[in-house]
Amino acid sequence: MRNDEPVVVQVSCRVEVVVDDPDAVTALAERRLRQANIDWTDEPDTLDEAAAALRADLPSALADLVDPERLLVDVPGVRFRGAHCWATPDEDRLTSRPSRD
Repeated sequence: MRNDEPVVVQVSCRVEVVVDDPDAVTALAERRLRQANIDWTDEPDTLDEAAAALRADLPSALADLVDPERLLVDVPGVRFRGAHCWATPDEDRLTSRPSRD
């Protein structure tokens, strides 16, 4: 490998978050969905159906708000190529009470 050849690297990380206000998360995800420039004629559902689905699915709403491109924004010599984000509930530790951390 020569020093002037770009190298593609996959960065993997697992991020655990505590959601103290699920309604705030889903509301923000819905607001951003409604503000997005989406041609709904090519989509399988309507804007209202998609918004209702986000309100009903906290992990999906949270994943829609994640911006992986910002992880490396200040790293020189690195170009962001793409990412796939998803969120899943931690079934072993689901709780309806706020965390202390």
